[in-house]
Amino acid sequence: MNLSWTCPNCDAAVTSPYCPECGEQERSTRELTLRPLLDQLFEAFTSIDGRLLRSFRFLIMRPGELTIAFLKGQRKPYLGPIALFLLINVLFFATESLTGGKVFTTPLESHLHTQPWSDVVQNMVARSVAARHTSLEKYAPVFNQAIAVKARSLIILMALSFALVPAVVFRRSQRPLAAHVVFSLYFYAFVLLVLCVGTSIPMVSKWLGGAGLESEGLDHAISIGLLIASAVYLYASARVVYGERGVVLVLKTGVLTLAVAVVLLGYRFVLLLITLRTT
Repeated sequence: MNLSWTCPNCDAAVTSPYCPECGEQERSTRELTLRPLLDQLFEAFTSIDGRLLRSFRFLIMRPGELTIAFLKGQRKPYLGPIALFLLINVLFFATESLTGGKVFTTPLESHLHTQPWSDVVQNMVARSVAARHTSLEKYAPVFNQAIAVKARSLIILMALSFALVPAVVFRRSQRPLAAHVVFSLYFYAFVLLVLCVGTSIPMVSKWLGGAGLESEGLDHAISIGLLIASAVYLYASARVVYGERGVVLVLKTGVLTLAVAVVLLGYRFVLLLITLRTT
């Protein structure tokens, strides 16, 4: 069988199935038919979908297993923590855009009147508006648009900052900091999935004749539900990743859950400060 062919990349004369210079494979005339293209398309989608669906299933049904798999070096079967987090982040903000939710994109009006720091920032906002020689009514839409963009681009900072909490709480586990970061990224990927559901509830409520986003009680119920889901997930995943049990794990889960609420509020406040400085 004659294996002599010219490599299309480096123009080398090749007598083997693969070019020894660049690794290119000899092209077959069959590759220019429809069947091989469909085969490649099927292979690409089944490979991506297989990893994606497996990662989603493990993330939801087997808390902590993705972190363990990553720490063991199992890269092929699952999406990595950053890739999965960013993908679910896109899904979350798409859902939020469709439902009109504002979990992280807190408008200026809310910062001024309904947040824990409202009394503190009113003078700060007033000075910022005065320095721009504009009015609060004109500045508010600019602020709201800017904070929505920053909330999408900086959300990973929330997950990374949370990683310091398990690093302290489980310091005796002797896990490297990177392990706590991976644990945090997978946890916040789960949180974003829960928020996808949470932001849809007010829209469904409005369809059914309820108050939707205007209902303070519904907002509190969703927030409490998020914290409960976070606590259950943190307990299950920390048990797998850090190997702790019993009352000690319950207490540490309580600390982690409290940290979730603090980090969320802190993220909103940091977004406020950054947006005030950059708009």
